[in-house]
Amino acid sequence: MAAEIVNPRSDSGPDDTHGEFFDPAFALHRGGKMEIRATVPVRDRDDLSLAYTPGVAKVCSAIADHPELVHDYTWKSQVVAVVTDGSAVLGLGDIGAEASLPVMEGKAILFKQFGGVDAVPIALDCRGVDEIVETVARLAPSFGGINLEDISAPRCFEVERKLQERVDIPVFHDDQHGTAVVTLAALRNAARLTGRALGELRAVISGAGAAGVAIARILVEAGIGDVAVCDRKGVVSADREDLTDVKRDLAGFTNKAGLSGTLAAALDGADVFIGVSGGTVPEEAVASMAKNALIFAMANPTPEIHPDVAHKYAAVVATGRSDYPNQINNVLAFPGIFAGALQVRASRITEGMKLAAAEALAAVVADELSAECVIPSPFDERVAPAVTAAVAAAARAEGVARR
Repeated sequence: MAAEIVNPRSDSGPDDTHGEFFDPAFALHRGGKMEIRATVPVRDRDDLSLAYTPGVAKVCSAIADHPELVHDYTWKSQVVAVVTDGSAVLGLGDIGAEASLPVMEGKAILFKQFGGVDAVPIALDCRGVDEIVETVARLAPSFGGINLEDISAPRCFEVERKLQERVDIPVFHDDQHGTAVVTLAALRNAARLTGRALGELRAVISGAGAAGVAIARILVEAGIGDVAVCDRKGVVSADREDLTDVKRDLAGFTNKAGLSGTLAAALDGADVFIGVSGGTVPEEAVASMAKNALIFAMANPTPEIHPDVAHKYAAVVATGRSDYPNQINNVLAFPGIFAGALQVRASRITEGMKLAAAEALAAVVADELSAECVIPSPFDERVAPAVTAAVAAAARAEGVARR
């Protein structure tokens, strides 16, 4: 439905406004959700001569002679490019570059609101891995970091890898790593609340796309007892002959128990369910999980296991929704992760930095744990400073910081 139908322009007469068609979402989005503002005054000739010519020439020449000064005399070290091709947007799927812009604008304002990081939405009209990499690599001198967003799997894995090889600034695919960081933080606290360590848990992940792969990887790095990942055909196991390269690699570091078969079979006796796939898990499969199960059903808007069902069998329930407790929300991770990386001018974001972010995020509510509080609210003002400091320290420890 066109915006003009559901939300008449503000300069329309009262006779043109039909209340039954008015939609506040369109009202909020009219004209976009962000703008560029100057941080210096341009009030008179003197201001103009400093902000632009001739004053700007001195700064440009200094940067040409000493390239590292670009971080001090431009916004490079505080700005991130939010890049998508529109191929896997939220729950909307492949809607294209232009239709993805409202989401990218939203991401950019979350960067600013929650991490103090400026961000620019960039929607690309290309789909090939090499096309995306080449385009973004050529744009990279303008930015301190690249946040890849809503690019479909398995291309997203290759885009991230190849782009990080090309540029010396952090490249971070939030659909993978942001989700993984927040999931690990919540799982640490849920395990602690129920008197267990990560190493004692067997987890099952429903979904072998971008988020599922990244969650499996970070859980293994963090010392999970075991984790099996399921796709539409069942457990991703080394004996399957239909695996992509990404899933073959996944099978190599997961599923130590050697499970095979369906998701329901894998859930029998499992301590943890993590859903990043959609669909519905039968209640009988949920009932077969171990005592004090931890259920993170994160599909939006419909969780794989409805919270009412999950609460029958689980000690802790989390979703991706804001109207239930324990929301697994990427906004808890990416603003602070980039703020920390930019603060020390990191060349990349390492596994150690992601683990540090998860530990810091979990620690924010470590003294306040309950079944309805294993992860902070996105509006908890302690989150971004804690994650920022942890990521900056980890970057220095891992040798990727440049100041």
